[in-house]
Amino acid sequence: MIKAIESKLVFCKEYGQTLPGATVTYRPDWGTVYFSVNQKQFGLMTPESTPASFITLKNDPDKNVLLREMFPEVITPGYYTNKKHWNSILLSDDEVTNQLLQQLIKESYDLVFKKLTKKDQQIILAHVD
Repeated sequence: MIKAIESKLVFCKEYGQTLPGATVTYRPDWGTVYFSVNQKQFGLMTPESTPASFITLKNDPDKNVLLREMFPEVITPGYYTNKKHWNSILLSDDEVTNQLLQQLIKESYDLVFKKLTKKDQQIILAHVD
């Protein structure tokens, strides 16, 4: 089980870093892995593999409610975040696939990216290969 969780942690970090302008770094002051674009947070993740490892991601409030209903034991209101806009996803559950994680990370990133100024968006996209 720990190996599967570690694989998901690595997947999330690697995928997050592929998004334009995104950085995924460890924040020792918070003890968490921090996902951001233009210094704006779009995700938080536990840094080590344990049965309680999770990732917290932003989404539309209505979609957050739907996700919590679809995965009641796995997706809960965001830990240490605004519970309306953020969900925490337990990585130890088999229902949490890399495909689902990729989708939710991308949706979180997109929500934050859209809130950036048009100028900042253009600068970020201009540096995409």
